[in-house]
Amino acid sequence: MGDIFDKSGKYIDLHLHLDGAIDKELARELADIEKVALPALDAELETMLTLPPVCESLNDFLKCFELPDSLLQREESLTYAVRRLLDKMRDEGLIYAEIRFAPQLHMRRGMSQEDAVRAAIKGLEKAEIPANLILCAMRGSDCQKANYETMQLAKKYLNCEGGVAAMDLAGAEALFPTRDYRELFMLAKNEGLPFTIHAGEADGPESVREAVDYGASRIGHGVRMAADEEVCRLVKERGIYLEMCPTSNRQTQALADMSLYPLRKFLDEGIKVTINTDDPAIEGTSISKEFNYIADKFGFSYDDYLEVSQNAIEGAFASDAIKANLRSKLSAL
Repeated sequence: MGDIFDKSGKYIDLHLHLDGAIDKELARELADIEKVALPALDAELETMLTLPPVCESLNDFLKCFELPDSLLQREESLTYAVRRLLDKMRDEGLIYAEIRFAPQLHMRRGMSQEDAVRAAIKGLEKAEIPANLILCAMRGSDCQKANYETMQLAKKYLNCEGGVAAMDLAGAEALFPTRDYRELFMLAKNEGLPFTIHAGEADGPESVREAVDYGASRIGHGVRMAADEEVCRLVKERGIYLEMCPTSNRQTQALADMSLYPLRKFLDEGIKVTINTDDPAIEGTSISKEFNYIADKFGFSYDDYLEVSQNAIEGAFASDAIKANLRSKLSAL
C-alpha cells in the first residue's frame, strides 16, 4: 500500500471531531460564511488552529478548539463543514466515517441544538462517502440540562444510515470524571441509544470500567486501562471496541512514554482495536499518517491493518447494508 499506508488505502475513521478537523483552508471558507475576520498570513492562522510544540495535558489540548468552534455557529457553516470534511476524507482514502460534535457548542449565534443537528445531517446528505454523526454530551459543571437535550435529539434523529447513529461523552475527563454521568447514560441505555464514551484518556482504568458498566459498546481512547488487567479482561469479554488515536494520545500525553503505548498489547490480547485520527487539523495528522506512524513505531503490519479495519466495520454505528458494502471493499484489497 504505497508508503506502507497511503491515500490509495481503504480506511475507516470512527473517532473524528468536526471542530478538530478544521484546517486553514476550510477555516477561511467558513470565515466567509460566518463573517469572521482571520489573520491574513497562513502561518499565523495555522498557529491558531494547530497544537503548539509543547502540550502539557488534555486540558491544554482542548484550548485549541476555540477558533474552530467560532467558525461553526451558523447552519450553513455546519452543513458546509461536514460536506467539505467528507470530501477531503474521500480524497484521503476513507470509505466510511463517523463525525462527532457537540450541538450545545454551536448556539452562540442563535442556533438551537436541534438546528445544529439538522444542519449537520444536511452535510451528510451531500457527501459522496457513507457517514454518520455521533452527538457529544459534554463534561462540565453546568452541562446537565444541555446534555439531556443532546440525548433526546440523538434519540429523535437516530438513523444509522446517514444520520445520528450514537452519542458520546467528551471533554475534560480528569476534571469531570465519568462517574458523574451515570444517570445520563443509564437513561440513554434505557432509551436504546448506542453510545461510546471518552474514557481512559486523561483518567485511569476505573473511568473505562464505569463506561463499560453504563453500557458503552465502544471506548474513546482507553489507553490508560492497560494498567489494570481486570479492566482489560472486562473490555475483551464484553466485546467492546477501542477507538485508539495514537497521535492524539502522544500529543496530550495520555501516556508519558509512547514506547509503552499499549497498541500491541491490546491486539495480542484479542481486544478489538480500531485506529482513528481524533482531531486531524489540530494534530497535523491524517488517517494514512496514523497507520504509517504505528507501522514505524510498533511494527504494525498489513495483516494488523486488515484486523483493525475489520474491527472498525463490525464496531461501526452503521446499518447492516453499509457494513456489508464496507466488507466487500475491504475484501477487494
